[in-house]
Amino acid sequence: MTSPAFDAMVGVSGGVDSAVAALLLQRRGLRIAGLFMQNWDDDGSGECRAEDDRRDAVAVCGRLGIPFHSRNFASEYWTGVFEHFLAEHRAGRTPNPDVLCNREIKFRTFLDEARARGAQRIATGHYARVAERDGRFRLLRAVDAAKDQTYFLHALGQEALASTLFPIGELPKARVREIAREAGFSVHAKKDSTGICFIGERDFRDFLGQYIPARPGPIRAVDGQNLGEHAGVFHYTLGQREGLNLGGVRGRPQAPWFVVGKDVTGNVLYVDQGHDSPYLQSSTLRASQATFTGGDAPAARFSCTAKTRYRQPDEPCRVEILDDGTLEVRFDRAQRAVTPGQSVVFYDSEECLGGAVIDATDAPPPCAV
Repeated sequence: MTSPAFDAMVGVSGGVDSAVAALLLQRRGLRIAGLFMQNWDDDGSGECRAEDDRRDAVAVCGRLGIPFHSRNFASEYWTGVFEHFLAEHRAGRTPNPDVLCNREIKFRTFLDEARARGAQRIATGHYARVAERDGRFRLLRAVDAAKDQTYFLHALGQEALASTLFPIGELPKARVREIAREAGFSVHAKKDSTGICFIGERDFRDFLGQYIPARPGPIRAVDGQNLGEHAGVFHYTLGQREGLNLGGVRGRPQAPWFVVGKDVTGNVLYVDQGHDSPYLQSSTLRASQATFTGGDAPAARFSCTAKTRYRQPDEPCRVEILDDGTLEVRFDRAQRAVTPGQSVVFYDSEECLGGAVIDATDAPPPCAV
């Protein structure tokens, strides 16, 4: 049998995290190569940073003396991630494309590409860890809790986890930058990428408007009073305060307004005053499209902690898998702005068990929603 050309193919993004991931693997004596993934073609906006990132990735590989490969995954990204992203927005939901991108592109298409190029495993600069016990691979939180990315990796299964290395999962971000500086990487102080990768620094509303035409409609208080006009319900998410353009309303307290509901069919955006409006509170949610890192759920009913958004503190809950495969999740205390389209992700201490896509909650509906 021919031995693999590389022990690992590293996804080099042009950032500091993937650069240090590659360096650490090289120091461990592994035969590695770098692969730069371009997931979005330049759309003429001037906001695409792919070429700048590619140059940085080439420089990192050159400094390490490892082979550099590049692959355009834009077509796969469009069909596997972006079309779903648009469909969810049209339905009035708030999708999380990073979860789908990880599952479909970075840990499936990339893995297939790496194997085709002779690599045994893949490695990335994600802040997470993998541990094996009795032949089962567990997804664990990163040591740096502030940078932990298991929320976005919860949909990975056993094949992906068994084939992936997370070299920086044991390190705090400050140490990662320090290692990069000591190694002479020009990217040691490069700003972290934020938000959705293909949007860059541009205005999200303008970007989305290129694909979903604006359809203005009324903004109403929960009692039905018309307060203003929105630019399209798909631009807003539950709990949002910014972008409503609502000043003082006669007869109403001087307090900020928050999005509390969307009537997609009627094209109405509902708002209420107060960060902790009762219309944003729910203790039970329904979710579907569940995936578990171990392959199967821990049990038909189990207790754990969960997050309904990234960086949220863990909250105790009880999970029940219903006959139709959907999940009912009950929290010990009410949660704010639990949003359909986002993910609920489950944890047992440091282990990420998996997650599901939120469909609905028991938050009280405003007015006629």
